[in-house]
Amino acid sequence: MQKNYTPKYDKMYTTGTQREMKKYLNQILQGDCIEMMRQIPDASIDAVFADPPYNLQLGAKTLYRPEDQTAARAVRDSWDSFESSAEYDEFTKQWLAECKRILKPNGAMWTIGSYHNIFRVGAILQDMGFWILNDIVWVKTNPMPNFRGTRFTNAHETLIWATPTKTGKYTFNYETMKKLNGGKQMRSDWGLNICLGEERVKDSDGKSLHNTQKPLDLLHRVILASTKPGDIILDPFMGSGTTAAAAIELGRQFIGFERDETYVAAARERIANVKPIDLTDIEVTKPKRDEIRVAFKELIEAGLLYVGQTLVSPRGERVMITQDGNLTHQLYGKASIHVMAAKIQRSVSFNGWDYWSAQKRDGSLVAIDELRKYIRKIKSGIKQAA
Repeated sequence: MQKNYTPKYDKMYTTGTQREMKKYLNQILQGDCIEMMRQIPDASIDAVFADPPYNLQLGAKTLYRPEDQTAARAVRDSWDSFESSAEYDEFTKQWLAECKRILKPNGAMWTIGSYHNIFRVGAILQDMGFWILNDIVWVKTNPMPNFRGTRFTNAHETLIWATPTKTGKYTFNYETMKKLNGGKQMRSDWGLNICLGEERVKDSDGKSLHNTQKPLDLLHRVILASTKPGDIILDPFMGSGTTAAAAIELGRQFIGFERDETYVAAARERIANVKPIDLTDIEVTKPKRDEIRVAFKELIEAGLLYVGQTLVSPRGERVMITQDGNLTHQLYGKASIHVMAAKIQRSVSFNGWDYWSAQKRDGSLVAIDELRKYIRKIKSGIKQAA
């Protein structure tokens, strides 16, 4: 087994399960994924990304592009062929059972599919006790057209994000996703290109090697959303190596299984020169919920705000700080910084820290969240000194 990439995290695996895991880490190994996953210790994997066969069953008929009558490449490979839906379901149950066993209780389970298979996979996930967190619609911004003109152009695929148990304290890097989305909450519809051009892994004839190669941007988003640096991501259907490449770039570890020796060779060659990328401007490693808590009233007690001081919203609404650390408004009465912000915007809820600025005696404004950061810095220094 040749190791293509050795990250700094390898030194962590020294005893017991860790020593057992070391022989699989950061390698793409050839073999049947079900048999190979059976060799992985229980509860040892942080995340699984599975891009299983879609069971398209397209038959032998070739489709031709109407503009130039060139053949459109479709998935007719042997690995996507099943005798019946029952056989496909049994295959799905077997590989998902192994995923559930090897995932940590707080791990992430991702699988992707089309209308041909994703509903069957989703039902089996639920039957096995996985807890579905989201279904994500990957909206293909440059989909292949429907050449026959007999149906809508199939312009999306569906990802299911789940955790092994309902009570699992799974990782969700909300702030990173928000940052990637221009400061707004990321939605469950992701507009991303399909894999084309130089990103496509080619065979010796210069043609696309793998029919269902996924774009790196898709795997980047999955990994950044649900894992931490150094986490182990297992891909039971590694194909052309996209999951491994994305894991290396983002400072995660990987294990990949793949039956086809041609794909294995190409994937190993692909990742040989992949390097980690600078995540300074991408990843928020410490979510806001993990930061030191500061109550609004503490800003008053610290002398950063005072009773009777005016707070101003981005739209110019003005409220006044009361003795008990609330806000008062001539129309909306008295409420906390959060409830008052929600009332003024006619919203169910809102984070008041992101809404209000304090008007200083000279008329200038300072965001109350900046004052909160100052208190956090002081508290952090006290905590470290203790």
